[in-house]
Amino acid sequence: MKNFLRAIPLSLQHLFAMFGATVLVPALTGLDPGSALIASGVGTLIFHLITGGKVPTYLGSSFAFIAPLALYVGKLHSPGQAVAGLISVSVVYALVSLIIATVGFDKVRKAIPPVVVGPVVSIIGLSLATTAVTNMAATHWDAAIVSLLAAIIATLAGTKVIRLLPIIIGLIVGYVYSAARGYVDFQNIADAPIFALPNFVMPEFTWVVILGMAPIALVTIIEDLGHMFVLNEITGKEVTKDPGFGRILLGNGLATLISGFVGGPAQTTYAENLGVLAITRQFSSRIIQGAAVIAILLGLFGKVGALIQSIPVAVMGGICILLFGMIAAMGIRHLIEEKVSLANMKNLVIVAIIFIIGVGYAHNGIAYATIAGLLIHWLVPDFTTKNEG
Repeated sequence: MKNFLRAIPLSLQHLFAMFGATVLVPALTGLDPGSALIASGVGTLIFHLITGGKVPTYLGSSFAFIAPLALYVGKLHSPGQAVAGLISVSVVYALVSLIIATVGFDKVRKAIPPVVVGPVVSIIGLSLATTAVTNMAATHWDAAIVSLLAAIIATLAGTKVIRLLPIIIGLIVGYVYSAARGYVDFQNIADAPIFALPNFVMPEFTWVVILGMAPIALVTIIEDLGHMFVLNEITGKEVTKDPGFGRILLGNGLATLISGFVGGPAQTTYAENLGVLAITRQFSSRIIQGAAVIAILLGLFGKVGALIQSIPVAVMGGICILLFGMIAAMGIRHLIEEKVSLANMKNLVIVAIIFIIGVGYAHNGIAYATIAGLLIHWLVPDFTTKNEG
């Protein structure tokens, strides 16, 4: 019982980290936010079941599918076609998973050197910088700074227990400050329903929607790979080997499949929650699973979800500055630990290209940057020196 009570605030931190992005996708596409929360919780539990609880990560709404979902749900008012598209996405995940299981991830991993992995991990954090700073923190910089400082102080100067809960402490301090400043809108809490069911949807298959959405899965698969590299760095365990990247993709695909049927968006592993792991150093999958159960309950009880949704975006922005920055720092640490020599001009070029494409390209930049870095590594000969790292 004591361990259970201790795990609740740790689970809540992961819930708060994923909440904003997970409900933002349905808000932009016309899907139901409650259904998206339930989908993320159920999807995460399915993912953990498939991976044997060996991958401590949370699955939430994917931003890569915003455009097609907005078209089919928001503009064409055809959620059934959107579900059909998500089913096709899950099929792509299953096929790639089968290929990796057949070929072996070791061969795939050897083709992806540390000089590519390091900067890709960094741009996962850096590509979210605009979201954290411009779109969130800048709405009320004072609230963002108060939240950020509270989280930093809790992380560096708090007691052993306090250092486990920097996100919650930052959010509480920021929320209280924001309420005093009049930044919190309590009306949505009053208007929210007490109880709500997810919007179950049946698929309507067309070749147009299948061909339009299935290829996007390749983008999120590459992002998943980058996230797993981050997770390897944070935990010190090779989750890409045990349980294996094939099972990780299979779990993600099944999560997306179920999400479609309950009226949610495509699911993907979340960088926000990786940031929580990096700060708290608490890697138990039970904590993530607890967050998933709470998300399902919030999707069913509208007023509780509305209370969390009332957290000002500036407060979340201050917290996200720390979370995303931690991920970016992990990539730099990977380059140092793997002794990648940036005195080698080819290595320097690869890092430079990955950084600029990954940060500069607004949509799917991580995937394109990864591909660009790999192509340079594989295809461009190094005429400068043959012996440097």
